[in-house]
Amino acid sequence: MADYIQAYSVYLREEKHASENTVASYLRDVRQFASYLHTSSDVELDECTQIHVEAYVAYMMGRGKSAASVARGIASLKSFYAYLLSAGVVDGNPAKGVSSVRTERKYPQILTGKEVELFLEQPQCVDAKGYRDHAMLELLYATGIRVSELIGLDLRDVNFSAGLLHCASRGKERVIPLYQTAIRALQDYVRDYRPQIVVDPEEKALFVNMNGERMSRQGFWKIIKYYQERAGIQKDITPHTLRHSFAAHLLENGADLRSIQEMLGHADISSTQIYSHMVKQKLKDVYQKAHPRA
Repeated sequence: MADYIQAYSVYLREEKHASENTVASYLRDVRQFASYLHTSSDVELDECTQIHVEAYVAYMMGRGKSAASVARGIASLKSFYAYLLSAGVVDGNPAKGVSSVRTERKYPQILTGKEVELFLEQPQCVDAKGYRDHAMLELLYATGIRVSELIGLDLRDVNFSAGLLHCASRGKERVIPLYQTAIRALQDYVRDYRPQIVVDPEEKALFVNMNGERMSRQGFWKIIKYYQERAGIQKDITPHTLRHSFAAHLLENGADLRSIQEMLGHADISSTQIYSHMVKQKLKDVYQKAHPRA
């Protein structure tokens, strides 16, 4: 996060030749947004969507911020994300279509069960890359962990015999169960194919790129987009889409909110309750379309 903001600071000064007051104002707004994401959500600056920016606008307005302050904050975020877009860090500008006018709340996009199956089938398990990618996608959907947590995993974090994943993030630790398909995918990758990729035998990272080094966030983002295109799924799939789908599908199949909160690592259950609202909205939509008198 700090690296992106620092690079943006250099860009404003050296390429845009912005005044120190403008630089200070823009950086302050971006840091405040980053702080908001850290405390109220579970995404990084390069993972957020328009939904998060709109929620931040509502948050600012709810705290009594003036229209001018809110508008300036939006402008700062638009500029920041335009820079990240040009730098190839993000695929779109999440602040582009946001205004200070209140809009109807949008829920995160989730995949259907069939779409998840189609997506997870895309990696071809014929070489080390295919087995690695298959294991990464299966693990992401099996656990709902954040992409930063996924690429931060070490070999020791997987307990194959117990079928558990140990995840440490933001000063907190949690243990998440794994289904058998994910366990087998991980075992195949770790036993037979990871050794073909790693260069340093002391490498601790569970998932490495084809140079044998720990997978980066940008590298995994490209993998997601590649398989989305191969699957022909029209929805915009991001690493967070599988996290949202994991939570919504668990809830639909009877899991309780507290258990989902624990597995997702949400500090506040209000962050988890959005999935309850999503499921209720889905049921309402089905009712309106299917009931003969609706």
